[in-house]
Order: sequence, then structure tokens, then C-alpha cells
Amino acid sequence: MSTKDAVAILAGAVLVVSLLGNTKTPQATAASPLGNTAGTRPGLAPITSAADKADARALISRLTTKGRGPGTGYERTKYGTNWADTADSVPYAHNGCRTRDDLLARDGTDITYRPGSHCEIIALRLTDPYTGRTINWHKNKADEIQVDHIVPLAYAWHMGANHWPMTKRVDFANDPLELLPVDGAANEQKDASGPASWLPPQHTIRCAYVTRFAQVAVKYDLPVTKADKASMLAQCR
Repeated sequence: MSTKDAVAILAGAVLVVSLLGNTKTPQATAASPLGNTAGTRPGLAPITSAADKADARALISRLTTKGRGPGTGYERTKYGTNWADTADSVPYAHNGCRTRDDLLARDGTDITYRPGSHCEIIALRLTDPYTGRTINWHKNKADEIQVDHIVPLAYAWHMGANHWPMTKRVDFANDPLELLPVDGAANEQKDASGPASWLPPQHTIRCAYVTRFAQVAVKYDLPVTKADKASMLAQCR
């Protein structure tokens, strides 16, 4: 399925959020992932209406399935430089900032930049979508917030990204639709799991989480396992 087709079946309009000087709270500005196909909105918002859940299931139902392939040859560098600013097809490319800082600015509040820098964030507050807790983060404890690849890079490699050209892998690894600043411990627990093996501890956003997982998979024509697809459908009943 093409990106155009994927966007056409999703409800809602995309609200572009400025990456710099973002002072809104993530929960106040977060919107249903059904309308967040560019990944420019912060956080995840619960999907609660019957209509939105039906749309989410329709999207998930379009996913193709296959068995998880071998991980031969996988390493992080297969997706390019860590937090590259060179992914031509993503909204925030070539702005002089690392992708990680772009995403922290998108989702954080009370942001402090290093003096003299418009990119490097040294402190912020984040409402973690995975656990619901508020994190007052400082760079001296950098791992307390990690930027999660919603579809893990290793998972994508097993499911066919090993055959993609490098340009597509770089775009995938730096696409804001695929990225979410979250509690570091929760992210480490997730590791390279699909939805059948791991879901966010906060139950209220599980449908939103699997919807975003499906959006990414559709956008990049990436299959999922049968078990993962079944788990994703179950979260939006």
C-alpha cells in the first residue's frame, strides 16, 4: 500500500506543531493517532469512541503478515548514523538539529536549551505516554527519557527491512511518526518486541499505541507477524 492510500483511510487533519519553543502540555495537544500521519503531534491520546476504534481496526486489518525472519546482519548502523539529520523525506530534516532533539522539543514542556544552541535540549518535563508518569528530565540523567522506535528497528529488520535500500532505512529510523520520547525503563523493557509480546503499561493508550504501530507499518509496506496483528486488533475492541 502506498503512503497516499494509507493517509486516505485515516481520519482527521494533521496539526503541525512547532519544534522550537513548544510550551503546550503533551496531553493537551496530543490528538488521536488516527489523524497524526505526519508524526508532528506530541504524545499519544486514548482512542475511546466506537467510530475511532472501528477506523483503527480497519487500518490494522490491512496489514499483511509473515513469519519473523532471521536477524542475520542486523546492527544499528544499518539504519544510518544515530539520529541523523539527513533523512530527506521526513518533516524535520536538514534543520541542523539531531532527530532526538527534534522529538524532545515536539513532546516536552518547560524546555531549556544549552546556552547558544537552538537545538540541544538539556532539561524538560515530559508526560510519559507509556506509564503516565511525569518526568522532570535533565541531560545528566539522559537515559531517563529515551526516544522509542514504535516499530523497533530490529523488528523491522526481521520483517523485511534488511532488503530495503539504505535511504529508506534512514528515513524509517528518523521518521517522527515512528518516534516517541518515553520513560527509559519502559523502553528498555520493550526492547525489540512486537505488540504480542509487549504493550505500554498504561492500558488507556494501548489502542493508540497499536494504531501508531500500524500506521508506520502501512507507510513503509512492512508486514507484521500474525500474533502481533491479532494482539493489535484486540486492543481496539
